[in-house]
Amino acid sequence: MPAPLRITLTAEEDRTLSDLRQAQSVPYRTRDRAHMLRLNAQGLNVPAIAAIFQCHQHTVRATLKRWESDGLGGLWEAPGRGAKPKWQPEDLDYLTDCLAQEPRTYNSMQLAQKLKQERLVDLSSDRLRRLLKKKISLETDAAQPPKAARPRPKSPQAGGLRDVSTGGAGGLGGLEIPG
Repeated sequence: MPAPLRITLTAEEDRTLSDLRQAQSVPYRTRDRAHMLRLNAQGLNVPAIAAIFQCHQHTVRATLKRWESDGLGGLWEAPGRGAKPKWQPEDLDYLTDCLAQEPRTYNSMQLAQKLKQERLVDLSSDRLRRLLKKKISLETDAAQPPKAARPRPKSPQAGGLRDVSTGGAGGLGGLEIPG
């Protein structure tokens, strides 16, 4: 069983963590970490805090250790989490400019190769096709005025439809129905 972790907070640190916990502009994980620290300083142990936040005990211990090593800065997410974007919007703008200026046509595989050679951006042809379709649809949607509501069709009781078998103006003309 790991040794119990206990931190002590000064009055100023406790006030700072309390303000941080209530700040709506701070990410919720940072607010939760601040609350974990305050609960530990008030005497709750790691398993009890983990039960309150419905997380693993390792998460609480990591928060306490980050507080001891990094202080207040240890509560925020470390930079570098998650996959980095492999392309920038300027890359797509470059491709659309090339398509508009050059007389030849490209398929998505050729565009992906062009992007890799000239901009050092490695995208699959499928991903590039989806990005360009999305970009084009967003541009055309922004340029078009909103669509008007379609009129509702008339009901048969309103006299808009006639009997098909009579060949009237509302019927199917020369179509004969065997009967």
